[in-house]
Amino acid sequence: MNRIDQKFAELKKAKQKGFIAYICAGDPDLDATADLAVAMEKAGVDILELGIPFSDPLADGVVNQEASQRALARGATVDKVLKTIQKIRRMGCTVPIVLYSYYNPIFHYGLERFIRDAKQSGVDGFLNLELPPEEASAGEREMKKHELHSIFLVAPTSSEERIRKISGKASGFIYYVSREGVTGERSSMENSIEESVKKIRKYSKLPIVVGFGISKPEHVRDIAKVADAVVVGSAIVKKIGEIGKKPNLIADVSKHVQSLIEPLRKSKAKK
Repeated sequence: MNRIDQKFAELKKAKQKGFIAYICAGDPDLDATADLAVAMEKAGVDILELGIPFSDPLADGVVNQEASQRALARGATVDKVLKTIQKIRRMGCTVPIVLYSYYNPIFHYGLERFIRDAKQSGVDGFLNLELPPEEASAGEREMKKHELHSIFLVAPTSSEERIRKISGKASGFIYYVSREGVTGERSSMENSIEESVKKIRKYSKLPIVVGFGISKPEHVRDIAKVADAVVVGSAIVKKIGEIGKKPNLIADVSKHVQSLIEPLRKSKAKK
């Protein structure tokens, strides 16, 4: 069974909601990425999103853009990211890993080669920010062959027909983008999230996760009332950027992540 499916099955049995953490692979360096992955699992992260750094990340806000630039400046490449995931698995980390990427780095690496190598490295799913389901057929057979999940985004502006099409292609889970625009922290959440999640559930039985802009424990608590899992990215990436390669990196990021997860573990998730 794919680790993502197993994790959501475990969460459902425990009547809890999941916490998904995003970090940019290679920031502050790839060795730190491996150590952070292990620490994230110990801190209670249910699924880890690893961003493949790209020079023109249009869907990302300033915090994630700067992390990507730092990673590229320190030599991160698709091949090195996959080797780092191999290292993470050798270190005993079993948390499901989703690669978050733009299409350009994958195209240059070679799509079929990327899917094969990703599976061998220990990847469980792939979220491509630019690739709509209509254009994902080129890798669909390989993804299924290697039992990797294809994860697609649903936007606040997506029509019901669009949601239906995405639901028919998605596997693993569906990622609902909680706001229009790019990634980044914000002070409050949209009021329409619950309604949008209900709309997606009409067309899919997959778990629904909500991300983009979630940065505070109270955001996590509120989103968990309607979604199956919550994604926090920029708030964690910002903390990594502030600390850099200082010795307290792993401990301080772990503590920050634990504070974000705490609202999910205090009480059983509501049905």
